[in-house]
Amino acid sequence: MEEEKIHRHYMRAAIREAKQAEILNEVPIGAVVVHDGQIIGRGHNMREKFQDATYHAEMLAIMEACTTLGSWRLEDCDLYVTLEPCIMCSGAIINARIKNVYYGAADPKAGAVDSLYHLLNDSRLNHQVNVYRGLLEDECSQMLKDFFRAIRKKRKAARKKRRAKD
Repeated sequence: MEEEKIHRHYMRAAIREAKQAEILNEVPIGAVVVHDGQIIGRGHNMREKFQDATYHAEMLAIMEACTTLGSWRLEDCDLYVTLEPCIMCSGAIINARIKNVYYGAADPKAGAVDSLYHLLNDSRLNHQVNVYRGLLEDECSQMLKDFFRAIRKKRKAARKKRRAKD
């Protein structure tokens, strides 16, 4: 039970990162990298702010963790992320040699860990990652649903306003 409490603690840190993304009107995805019980890398989506397709939560957390350790090898590190990683982020996870990935919500449209592909467990690659899915899944999923629902509502209101002007 204690181990589960620890994993929830780190996923809640990732959720806090996701909420930072939402404040910036970014898709609310957050990630943290943990080494020896310490968070050494944090990230949240910032693609819109920087207009850069690589500014995913996982990528930013991995970059910060590499800087913190002074190495691109994150062999004894765990990554906690609120949404199943995409192909790009899965590639970075493999290349950084991350040991464990814990994710909240599945991503049926772009997930490269379980949904569309199984990159982190592909034995043809030089590194495999232990994967734990569904950690605080409901909370992670609901945050994304609420975000996209609000966007759809704003777009609908904007269309209605345009029609009223015409």
